[in-house]
Amino acid sequence: MTQIISINDNQRLQLEPLKVPSRLLLGPGPSNAHPAVLQAMNVSPVGHLDPAFLSLMDEIQSLLRYVWQTENPLTIAVSGTGTAAMEATIANAVEPGDVVLIGVAGYFGNRLVDMAGRYGADVRTISKPWGQVFSLEELRTALETHRPAILALVHAETSTGARQPLEGVGELCREFGTLLLVDTVTSLGGVPIFLDEWGVDLAYSCSQKGLGCSPGASPFTMSSRAIEKLQRRSTKVANWYLDMNLLGKYWGSERVYHHTAPINLYYALREALRLIAQEGLANCWQRHQKNVEYLWERLEDIGLSLHVEKEYRLPTLTTVCIPDGVDGKAVARQLLNEHNIEIGGGLGELAGKVWRVGLMGFNSRKESVDQLIPALEQVLR
Repeated sequence: MTQIISINDNQRLQLEPLKVPSRLLLGPGPSNAHPAVLQAMNVSPVGHLDPAFLSLMDEIQSLLRYVWQTENPLTIAVSGTGTAAMEATIANAVEPGDVVLIGVAGYFGNRLVDMAGRYGADVRTISKPWGQVFSLEELRTALETHRPAILALVHAETSTGARQPLEGVGELCREFGTLLLVDTVTSLGGVPIFLDEWGVDLAYSCSQKGLGCSPGASPFTMSSRAIEKLQRRSTKVANWYLDMNLLGKYWGSERVYHHTAPINLYYALREALRLIAQEGLANCWQRHQKNVEYLWERLEDIGLSLHVEKEYRLPTLTTVCIPDGVDGKAVARQLLNEHNIEIGGGLGELAGKVWRVGLMGFNSRKESVDQLIPALEQVLR
């Protein structure tokens, strides 16, 4: 006889249909998605092995190669946020004992250090003050000293708003037999990137910033040199979910089931990438640069200074120095509550010292700046 167990209703909520406030997301991410991207997410899902979906996966791969300027065959979207794609690069490229040299000039350089250590790497670091970048001479000295299997750099440091120049770094890495791993989370779609031209071997990004999509479908790519290292491994990739030996069979010609993909997020990513291709990559980069220069001008007009030297500032994310005597968290809270505008605070060494203002993807428009500046000026007054 089936035992009857009474239902515990303690956590049973009686809720209204979902309503969320309409915000202008000008923080470090996520950014607002284009209406066409939101509409794509509302399309009815098909199966993750449906021929129509597999065709869409091929379109995503090709468009990701376009925005990254690469011909890497293994270019996919990881089912997870940018941090999952970040971990995928480490999990697949690092074997226990590998010397991994990481450039640390912000919060996400430190995250790479933590991840690489967890996969058994012999982690070495070079450091700069938060907001500065590494020179080719500094990188050459570090490569000569450490002779790493992998050099990891953050192209767009989300915590500082600084852009690490990559021209010439790939050539250096090849001179020392080193793979170049690059974080493009806050640069893809908004900052000029030429992975093949620059000799980048591993890169990852996210969907919710410069691509103007929702989080959860994150770009990842490996060069032939990186794939060769993967194939030479003497140990299995320690992370089953992110193992490119397995994922490559789902995204490649074999179409072997691996996991149930987030169908509607891939719809959205495909649409976001389509919009960039329609605009043209060069035009997209120029739009981000034009609008951020307008932002910098308007911020300086109201008496605010910027943290990063102009030459190395990101067109996608700006760190604004919080004036002396101002409670940065209170200002951000008031902007959110009274004006429905989100900006970010500082992380790590810059906590309490800067605001982080993002102009990314669909939000990189003059109208975004014109909405922010009067509101910020009013709150500061």
